[in-house]
Amino acid sequence: MKKSTFITTIAFVFIMLLSFNANAQKFSKLDKSPMDAASFPSDYKISDKTVKIVYSRPQLNGRALSELAPNGKQWRTGANEAAEITFYKDMNVAGTDVKAGTYTLSTIPGEKEWTIILSSDLNVWGAYFYNEANDVARIRVPATTGEKSLEAFSIAFDDEGTMHLGWGTVRVAVTMK
Repeated sequence: MKKSTFITTIAFVFIMLLSFNANAQKFSKLDKSPMDAASFPSDYKISDKTVKIVYSRPQLNGRALSELAPNGKQWRTGANEAAEITFYKDMNVAGTDVKAGTYTLSTIPGEKEWTIILSSDLNVWGAYFYNEANDVARIRVPATTGEKSLEAFSIAFDDEGTMHLGWGTVRVAVTMK
């Protein structure tokens, strides 16, 4: 191979590498309130789920819970997009029958009880576009206080299928059958 052909080939490869890096996908940084999911059954080895919720997990970061989710005001139950809960079969949620389907889940926090709201509105950002006329269910459940403070808003299901919401020292349990 001639020296000029070799140099041309090397130059071409070098230019291609530079242009590949310049056009590479740009990924955003990790969200401050990362998205998470919880399901029942919680065991990942079981693929036949009854219920699954997808939500974002805001952090307290030195702020008061009452500032982030004020009592008496409708809250998106997480951060960013409204939390979405999917029931894969008809369910009874804390005494209220709910048909299988996907709903947004929002809440109205209170000192002694929270109102759980299931809405037919989907793919909405936060609670800004909340329309009470699209509520499928409004369910009141007791709020209690836990001993340990949770920095990140969390949702988990226990072995009986009860959905637990926790943030700071507030705990809310929603039975599902």
